[in-house]
Amino acid sequence: MAQLKHKTDGKATADENANLKGTLVSVFLVGAIIVATWVSVYFVYLDRF
Repeated sequence: MAQLKHKTDGKATADENANLKGTLVSVFLVGAIIVATWVSVYFVYLDRF
């Protein structure tokens, strides 16, 4: 059976936290773009009537 060579204590380093913050910002940005697209399509739909 393979043995783990690197053991962590469960604490994230500053570099890992920065990486996760960047991921969170990216997810929110993509979500905002999706919501803006849906809202714009909805207003185009309402404008037709």
